Amino acid sequence: MIIIQARIGSSRLPSKVLLELCGTTVLEIMFKRLEPLKGQIVVATTNDGSEEPIVQICKKHSISYFKGDQHNVLKRFADCAKEFGAKYDDTIVRLTSDCPLIDVDIVSDVIKFFEKNSFEYVSNVESRTFPRGMDCEVFLASKLFEADKNAKTDFEKEHVTPYIKSNSNIGSFKDAENNSNFRLTLDVLEDYEVIKSIYNEFNCQTNFSYKELITLLKNRPLLTLANKNVEQKTN
Repeated sequence: MIIIQARIGSSRLPSKVLLELCGTTVLEIMFKRLEPLKGQIVVATTNDGSEEPIVQICKKHSISYFKGDQHNVLKRFADCAKEFGAKYDDTIVRLTSDCPLIDVDIVSDVIKFFEKNSFEYVSNVESRTFPRGMDCEVFLASKLFEADKNAKTDFEKEHVTPYIKSNSNIGSFKDAENNSNFRLTLDVLEDYEVIKSIYNEFNCQTNFSYKELITLLKNRPLLTLANKNVEQKTN
């Protein structure tokens, strides 16, 4: 089960998942990038009344969705997994909706790496070699349910995986080379400008590969100049 965390509220860039990108929205671009995995996706959004635009987008694209706790994101994730029938030994994938350049092959490779090893948690973010914005976390449903039951701090409840990482056998999926200098997430206006520029270079197509993306960024360093000095918000 692939659970995409999505909400309207954002302190740095409000309604960022609804921003226009290539004639559609950021969230819909992400759905296009993940099209081969569509049947496994569930969007976990809030239940505070602000989530209706996200719900409508999910309905439009026949994507499953779940409305849950606004503040306790860990509980929202666990409740979502339970609602859609996750068993203790099932694989849960966590993505966030601020990654419109996410690569479906990277997500698939992280899942395969997790499933062929004996780790309880695997990500490509702990020992970062991929650009921020390619983030993928994979863990056992049992660890998610354990975290929901035992997490105590607000930090653990707001960010889903801190408890899991602290109480699991973890592994890291790494890029063939270190491309962590590129910032491809959507958190501030400068990120939005960079992402729009990248999609313009690809003529608003969504089927370009990670290799093609990295080649472009290396050949066109000015594309990522706008957000080069953005300070990542601490989780």
